[in-house]
Amino acid sequence: MGRKNRGTTNGRVSRIGTYAIASSIDEPNSISCTTFNILAPIYKRLNHEDQSCRESDYKANWLSRNNRILDWLLFERSSIICLQEFWVGNEELVGMYDKRLGDAGYNNFKLARTNNRGDGLLTAVHKDYFKVIAHRELLFNDFGDRVAQLLHVELLAPFAQCRTKNVRQEMLIVNTHLLFPHDSSFSMERLRQVYKILQYVDSYQKENKLNPLPIILCGDWNGSKRGHIYKFLRSQGFVSSYDIAHQYTDTDAQKWVSHRNHRGNICGVDFIWLLNPNSYRKLLKTSWRNAIFSMFKVKIYQLRRASLTEKDAFAFLKADSDGDYITYAGFCEALRQLNLIGQCYGLSAEEINDLWLQADIDGNGVLDYNEFQHRVWNPSRSEPRDGICDESWDGIVSDTEETIGFSVKNAVLFPSEAEKGTWPEDYSLSDHAKLTVVFSPVRMLCCQLSR
Repeated sequence: MGRKNRGTTNGRVSRIGTYAIASSIDEPNSISCTTFNILAPIYKRLNHEDQSCRESDYKANWLSRNNRILDWLLFERSSIICLQEFWVGNEELVGMYDKRLGDAGYNNFKLARTNNRGDGLLTAVHKDYFKVIAHRELLFNDFGDRVAQLLHVELLAPFAQCRTKNVRQEMLIVNTHLLFPHDSSFSMERLRQVYKILQYVDSYQKENKLNPLPIILCGDWNGSKRGHIYKFLRSQGFVSSYDIAHQYTDTDAQKWVSHRNHRGNICGVDFIWLLNPNSYRKLLKTSWRNAIFSMFKVKIYQLRRASLTEKDAFAFLKADSDGDYITYAGFCEALRQLNLIGQCYGLSAEEINDLWLQADIDGNGVLDYNEFQHRVWNPSRSEPRDGICDESWDGIVSDTEETIGFSVKNAVLFPSEAEKGTWPEDYSLSDHAKLTVVFSPVRMLCCQLSR
């Protein structure tokens, strides 16, 4: 289906010029996904000395660049295309993408950011591979006007591994673009955006009485493997497809990059996350609390700017107490000093209370050292990893059913220099690299739940 296979070496990637092609993309028993922040012309600066000079003022420039982007996308012909910073405010550009992608056999779904920001998301799925069951729009209604798209699709291709009638061949696809971390105070809102996405995905599956489906999360996450969002998603069982393909660990943070930002820094921020239906993960709310406490710990280190032990941190929090314990008032004051509350995007009163109840194990209204140590400072030690069938769903396990899942077959960044952690000066398609991952469907068992 599509282009002829290109050559491979040991089943890996062939290269034509400087472009790495996932040659397995055309094999009949695989699907592919591309995520790409295409840099909206309203944000692309043409003159660094004159910040007001944007590409959007020069039609020939943005038209040529976006035609080249489409050339690459249509040459690669991924089954799923997820674009960020799509210029939804320009009818001519929207029409060009609709026509060229539509003529190539894609169903296109667009979503503008709130408050007329001008850009948004485009998710396209190829009609040869997918039937779209539902499309949902998620508006965060936050100060960054961020949004996300969710597509529920059924696979149409007769995958050899899954040719029995009883195997569910459906999946969920999410496309998003998170808030840029202008400074550390934005960490909370960025984490909350991911939490909202996962809450919505869980809610969608429960409302539609779906057993767990494979989930692919695509987009510009505006954060690296060192950040809280990466750890949060990993605690929920998601894996970074690119890292799986290249056998990188969670600590391999500088092996690849995908973005050169407006400050000139290069970093790896574009991910295609995969969660299979048989993955084990913690209760979502537990992961959220642990992520907040982890952020809390990092911010204490930053505030004190010194080597900090658990006892030092405990002393910092109980500063207003006459006894050897932390009061609720002291807890709130610490959150304020750490910029986790007191701003428009900080923790809400309900969230603060929830964190406090999580930490106050015996419910006596104060935190002693043991509670602080095990619930605030090192919460993950006291939270074992739980199966999705045991904890992540509000239902009763009644049986198991066969469903489809995915293994990561290949993953490629373009330009290829990004795979080595460098950024080519002559690259002009965007300020982001294009990431493509090839998946092989596999049959697996998941829990069938009664609600």
